[in-house]
Amino acid sequence: MPKDNPNPDAAEHQHFERDWWGTCANTYSEEAKQTVYAQLMGLTHDQTSYRYPVYNTENKKIVDLGGGPISMLLKCTNLREGSTVVDPCDYPKWVEERYNHCGITYLKETAENFTGTGFDEVWIYNVLQHVINPKQIIDNARMAAPKIRIFEWIETEPTLGHPHKLHADELNDWIGANGQATYLNRNGCVGLCYYGELNF
Repeated sequence: MPKDNPNPDAAEHQHFERDWWGTCANTYSEEAKQTVYAQLMGLTHDQTSYRYPVYNTENKKIVDLGGGPISMLLKCTNLREGSTVVDPCDYPKWVEERYNHCGITYLKETAENFTGTGFDEVWIYNVLQHVINPKQIIDNARMAAPKIRIFEWIETEPTLGHPHKLHADELNDWIGANGQATYLNRNGCVGLCYYGELNF
């Protein structure tokens, strides 16, 4: 387990997360933050689209681990069949229906239990602080695809809903590639973060 792990009660943290999302009807603030995550993860807006943001995945099969009710896959074009969101939280029924309508597979399970393979990329953003075992999720991601796009907050003290304090050197070691770290204060993203488009 990672350093500074407070041995969380997973059910209590999960309940906090579900309450934080509420009805999932107004998610603007988190979606604004996602535009920052995406840029640092190496995603670029498709300038040919009249919508914003739109990410052309060029027929890649992608799994978003911990994608929640508003995965960035919903803002993608040219996703290959089988692209998937994995998240264990209890969201309103329409969240799953929207994913299905958009041709995105939705798996209601923990990323620790995900055993999928054959993906082109794994996306992980603002997730690992919230989970039971972040190293296990990185291990699963490495089995799922040859590339991880990642954005995570680091050096943040644990709180309810965020039981893990993550460290850049630890993430580098787990992934087997070196991400970058920087301090942000943009679009509601404030703090020290770790990010990268990492191949291995």
